[in-house]
Amino acid sequence: MYLKTILNKKTGRIFLSIVHGYRDKSTGKSCSKTIKPLGYLDELQKEVDDPIAYYTQVAKEMNEKHKASKVPLVFEFQAGDIIDRNAVQRKKLGHAPFSKIYHELGIHQFMINRQRSLKIGYQLNEVMKMLLFQRILEPASKLKNFERKDRYFGKYAFSLADTYRSLSLFSSYKEDLLLFLHKQVTKLYGRDTSNVFYDVTNYYFEIDKPDKLRKKGISKEHRPNPIVQMGLLLDRLGLPITYKLFSGNTNDCNTLLPVLSEVRERYDIGRMVVVADKGLNTSDNIAYNLIKGDGYIYSQTIRGANRELKAYVLNQSGYRQMGEEFKIKSRCYPREITVTDPDGKQVKVPIEEKQVIFYSENYAKRAKAEREPALAKARELIANPGQFSQATSYGAAKYIKDLLFDKKTGEIITAGHAPELDLEKLNEEEEFDGYYAIVTSECNLPDEEIIDTYRGLWRIEESFRITKSDLETRPVYVSLEDHIEAHFLTCFVALLLLRILELKTQHKYSPARMIESLNAVSGAHLQQNYYMFDYYDDVVEHIGNTLGIDFSKRIIPWGEIRSLLAATKK
Repeated sequence: MYLKTILNKKTGRIFLSIVHGYRDKSTGKSCSKTIKPLGYLDELQKEVDDPIAYYTQVAKEMNEKHKASKVPLVFEFQAGDIIDRNAVQRKKLGHAPFSKIYHELGIHQFMINRQRSLKIGYQLNEVMKMLLFQRILEPASKLKNFERKDRYFGKYAFSLADTYRSLSLFSSYKEDLLLFLHKQVTKLYGRDTSNVFYDVTNYYFEIDKPDKLRKKGISKEHRPNPIVQMGLLLDRLGLPITYKLFSGNTNDCNTLLPVLSEVRERYDIGRMVVVADKGLNTSDNIAYNLIKGDGYIYSQTIRGANRELKAYVLNQSGYRQMGEEFKIKSRCYPREITVTDPDGKQVKVPIEEKQVIFYSENYAKRAKAEREPALAKARELIANPGQFSQATSYGAAKYIKDLLFDKKTGEIITAGHAPELDLEKLNEEEEFDGYYAIVTSECNLPDEEIIDTYRGLWRIEESFRITKSDLETRPVYVSLEDHIEAHFLTCFVALLLLRILELKTQHKYSPARMIESLNAVSGAHLQQNYYMFDYYDDVVEHIGNTLGIDFSKRIIPWGEIRSLLAATKK
């Protein structure tokens, strides 16, 4: 606010008023609004000796009070005011915490350094931020991301074509960026890779014709679409380390070695103990872990195990009772594994591993409950085989003996055959209900620590759920292979930002809850570049206090918002 003097050319008199100066964001022009009309200079001189000096000081004091939020703000609206549909009336500020982490990790500097050798008229850093912040708060296609960019406080001066051109560049920077992020996380958070968690999932594409990368495979969502496999590696804190894409028809067990090989080659990581589920428990994976001096903790199927292990599981000798519903035992046991040598030959190799067996009554009850629908379907099929076919008998067929299908029609053949419940198979399954096995190279680790470490796999399972539900990684709306790689790269970095925010707030809130709250932090434009905010809850307060961002104010001028965002970049 300042003192404004207006000369009336006809009368020669000077009118004084205190006005508020601001820049209209929609036009970029300087504007002013009269806050307090004072009167003509000659009349005011009758009240004070020097009206200009006096009211200049008054304006200065009003500014100081305004900064201290002690001056009432007055906005004038007319009943017939029309909304300007060409102007963005509401903007989001919930991306500020992710901006803070983004700059803390130095991703902006990585992008700026890569751009120095390029001749492009836009900022790669701005494109990356736009894609990341929207992937977290309101995920959509790249086209939608571009169309929505002005919904966010900040500067995003690039075109849609620039956005797609950036995807190719991001893809070419993938390996360097992943290594850079690993080093930054290690420096800032002391990354612990003594235990690393690995798993594989797949993402579908809404296309009809498969190609080199997008192929038909075993979809974890039981969809017929072509898919891409992703192997993801997390550290002990649950923070992503790296990822790798594979064609959709790649078997899960064949993805681990390429990921570990790249980590070994490029990352400065010491001995790792790889934790994974039974789908990764193969002889070649075990041999690779041991040859490289690493270890492993894998789950082990019991029903598909050899007779000796099954007998050991069912033998009640050696179990230690851990509470009323849990028991455990273990042994270090020598065995031979068959591995593929460099010449492609199958070679038997002796190893010694620890087998940890535990039983949970709750697991047993859950297994029985999960099997019951398939058994009910099997009984119905036995009673009415004509109502089923090979396609519709899925899940129930394994519990039925003498079940034959017509190779051409898929219909059940009943002539000369009487399908009946396979009681022997059912009894064997029930016998192992509640039992679980883990095999590990770490023979000296206590049983409880091995089990607790294995249970850490829930973090990677949750990470996949986050990418699929909260970050909406699929379906993928880009088709070029380098654009696909860039899409998954931005999803990976978005996951890292979200996990770091979760770590900073001590896992008090779920990622979904934080996204929901931060997405609601937005301000509606009033007048004179003032914005009114209307959402503030415990989650937003906690995040703001943790990262030093004040989200509590109801009315915030654009200049203060700009300063707030600038502070996240330091």
